[in-house]
Amino acid sequence: MPSTHVSLTYHVVFSTKNREPLIAKSWKERFYEYLGGCIRTAGGVSLEIGGTSDHIHILLGLKATHRVADLLRDLKRATSAWVRETVLPNFAWQEGYGAFTVGGNDYSDLIRYIRGQEEHHRVRTFQEEYREFLTRYGVEFDERYLW
Repeated sequence: MPSTHVSLTYHVVFSTKNREPLIAKSWKERFYEYLGGCIRTAGGVSLEIGGTSDHIHILLGLKATHRVADLLRDLKRATSAWVRETVLPNFAWQEGYGAFTVGGNDYSDLIRYIRGQEEHHRVRTFQEEYREFLTRYGVEFDERYLW
């Protein structure tokens, strides 16, 4: 085969430090735009970004040469610096993240899910949601290290 073809799409989830409700509605759209710009600058594709005041979800496409851990480390570093310089001097992300591979058939449902975060979290906590993702994607976890 003379060329390489890959489809590497991830659903990424991470929260503010101690899951504090720090992401305000007044600046979250600018923040999401900045997140998308950081992903594009790194050579990725931002397909959807959404969340609530204490966490975000990102659906993104990466190249075969990307390393998820490096990209997310750099993304979290750049975006926390932007928030601290722009609106909230004490902003920080929680250590770690969730990154789950998704197939093309899952995109439309996942995009709707990400867009509906505010409504979704009126009835479910972030912790319940995250535990469900880990279970759904078959990720083993120790409850002691989730919160």
